[in-house]
Amino acid sequence: MKSKVKIGIIGSGGIAGAHVRAYKQMPDVEIVGVADVIPGKAEEFVHRQELANAQAFESHLELLEMDIDGVSICTPNIAHHQTSVDALQAGKHVLVEKPLAITLEQGIEMVQAGKKAEKILTVGFQPRYDPNMQAVKKIVQSELGNVYYIQTGGGRRRGMPGGTFISKSLAGAGAMADIGCYSLDLALNALDYPKPLSVSAFTSNHFGTDPLYHPEAERFEVEDFGVALVRLEGGKVLNFKVSWAMHADSLGPTLFLGTDAGLKLTPAGSGPWSGVWDGGIGSITMFHDVQGHHTESIIPVQQHHYDIFFEKVRDFVVAIKEDKPAPIPGEEILINQAIIDGILRSSELGKEVEIDIPEL
Repeated sequence: MKSKVKIGIIGSGGIAGAHVRAYKQMPDVEIVGVADVIPGKAEEFVHRQELANAQAFESHLELLEMDIDGVSICTPNIAHHQTSVDALQAGKHVLVEKPLAITLEQGIEMVQAGKKAEKILTVGFQPRYDPNMQAVKKIVQSELGNVYYIQTGGGRRRGMPGGTFISKSLAGAGAMADIGCYSLDLALNALDYPKPLSVSAFTSNHFGTDPLYHPEAERFEVEDFGVALVRLEGGKVLNFKVSWAMHADSLGPTLFLGTDAGLKLTPAGSGPWSGVWDGGIGSITMFHDVQGHHTESIIPVQQHHYDIFFEKVRDFVVAIKEDKPAPIPGEEILINQAIIDGILRSSELGKEVEIDIPEL
């Protein structure tokens, strides 16, 4: 077992700071390098984060020449693919922030690179470490019977980001990938990631492209709303809906309908930025019948007093040290990516499309 795990950080924006804060709490980790394509940015980050032993680079390829075990990839979405593939080919383990990539093809190449290199490719979905998410999965798998219908997603009344998030070429997708990927992971992980077969979808960006609602309306290129009906293997269907902005407070709860019982989840938080799963679970209710009587059971929501972001990063380090598989494997999140890809294709064509994920 390794004594010190050596880590590099690729990309030095806001999310990189969260990764560094987590790593700095681990006495068995040393951050040895930071890379950012913007001249001087990595150096400034190293200084600001007080990373005395870390070198700064303008090329991630130079960073990857170092003696390091793993990297956190904290770049804009567009760069997830190339930096991950390069890191895996250089023999480094990879923790990449969500979403996995911006196209399905990119995601496939990333997973293939991880398999070929026999290195970890894990994706930064920290809600997996929320005990409420784990409780939901247990109930779905043990209490509901055959789950035939799932509804998930959520919407903010006003919650549109700017910058790289609204550029098609940099982000790939808008609300679907930014906040929708969490809802998809909640639903699909609870069902052990069934394969999607087809999707019929609609997307729009009425709010993002209106200067009344967005300061960067003239360069807003992605969707701020989307709804999709996704057919899953095993005779299941997923109703998925996501919104960055709308004239409503909610797009409804997440539902799992099974032959023995049903489960309803509401998101935590209130106000214009709430209503989606990046903020955790507010309530869990189970609907079932006991001796012919309709019964509702409130499942207590657990208050966790630990940092789920830290838990995500720690799990990556433990997997490296103990030679364990990826905590949140790229091939699982590839299914998530394939659904988002299918939604965008279906919306553009205005009809149902098939989802095909090759055997890897």
